[in-house]
Amino acid sequence: MSSQKEVPQLTQSQLASSQLAPSQLASSAALQGNSFLSKQFNGLSELAQELQGIEFEDCCFQDCHFSESVFRKCKFIDCRFVRCNLSLVKVPQCQFSGVEFEECKLVGIDWTRAAWSRLSFAAPFSFKQCILNDCSFLGLSLDEIIIEECKAHDVDFREGNFNQANFTYTDFSHSLFGRTQLLEADFSEATNYDIDIFNNKIKRAKFSRDEAIRLLNCLDIELMD
Repeated sequence: MSSQKEVPQLTQSQLASSQLAPSQLASSAALQGNSFLSKQFNGLSELAQELQGIEFEDCCFQDCHFSESVFRKCKFIDCRFVRCNLSLVKVPQCQFSGVEFEECKLVGIDWTRAAWSRLSFAAPFSFKQCILNDCSFLGLSLDEIIIEECKAHDVDFREGNFNQANFTYTDFSHSLFGRTQLLEADFSEATNYDIDIFNNKIKRAKFSRDEAIRLLNCLDIELMD
């Protein structure tokens, strides 16, 4: 597993100035009918802002900071986020389709607040080399989701459907799996998962041989060398 790249942190003075400034992104969106198509955003600092009803299609965000911001009823279609900080972002009634996150920090996000279509035919987003600690996917149906080479500590996957997911090389320390569908999910080279084989559906899922011994933790047995 490659090393995680931490997203740069802002200084206290940068944080204060960005919170006092109005949202440049919201102002720009108002001039363009609240939609952006094939736009490149570099180095935006939009901390603790509220953005509502904006549609982004085929847009790329690089080295942007959106910590503690609220995206309300926004749409993200075929967008890409690279080395962005979106920790503690709120996404009420947002829609996601084909969104990629790479080397991003996404700590403490409740993804259950987004608007999820029951007729989704493709994974709404993928995460590669991201930090997803303390996120919630409780009860969501996100088949074929990609969470690859990520830190996913204390993440709630209970009662969700993640069939055919790609969870390779991800660290799942203290994450919760319960009544979770993981049919044909790929946990190759993933680590530190605690999955009760009697309380989750894991038929045809893939696990690395050395780490798969963790699946026996739910059994009242003693393993001998």
